[in-house]
Amino acid sequence: MLETDLYPPIKSYLEKQGYEVKSEIKGCDVVAVRGNEQPVIVELKTGFNLPLLFQGIDRQNMSEDVYLAFAIPAKLKRTNPWFRFKSDIIKLCRRLGLGLITVRFAEDNPVDIQVHQDPGPYVPRKNTRRKGLLLQEFDRRVGDPNQGGINKRPIITAYRQDALRCANYINAQGKAKVSEIRKSTQVDKTAAILQRDVYGWFIRVERGIYELSPKGTEALTTFSDIIVSLAPALKEEKRTTN
Repeated sequence: MLETDLYPPIKSYLEKQGYEVKSEIKGCDVVAVRGNEQPVIVELKTGFNLPLLFQGIDRQNMSEDVYLAFAIPAKLKRTNPWFRFKSDIIKLCRRLGLGLITVRFAEDNPVDIQVHQDPGPYVPRKNTRRKGLLLQEFDRRVGDPNQGGINKRPIITAYRQDALRCANYINAQGKAKVSEIRKSTQVDKTAAILQRDVYGWFIRVERGIYELSPKGTEALTTFSDIIVSLAPALKEEKRTTN
């Protein structure tokens, strides 16, 4: 397929809406004009990619109504970007103020043109709950135990830090009561952490009494550096409490 294959169906679609349509005007793949309205510019590609985005952004200094149009196959494979990232692509275009059109070619069927997003200014909706959770995690997490980007081991969250505090105390005692663990580690949600046992680190030996599982013992080695970094913070918490 060539980019020129997309032009006839796009032109026909716009003409049915009363536009006069011409191609290759000042570097723009498609330009449509209707009366005194803003000109509509459409950039064409055989698939969604960065050059298509760059062209769309560049054309916004000529018109507010810029669309990106690209072809999608009649039968989408899981490897196709539109199959995998459809909602993300639409969201990205919305944030950039770009319109989005797909052109689907199928044998023995008319070309299917779908407008997924019209151009327009993006006004993000604030999510106060997500913001609150973000700041809560930031405040609860001790230090900066992760590397930005890809980590070879699991992300060290505040929850994991609390679980490591509990595991470290139980390891030192052999087994311990929930109340003792909470008092010594200053982890408010000790009972919930032990009962849920998200990581498989704890074993309930009696009511309210826990010991470490083999996974828990292994975690103390895997996260030994994190446990060391938590020790000064725990001492500071105890001094503040006293």
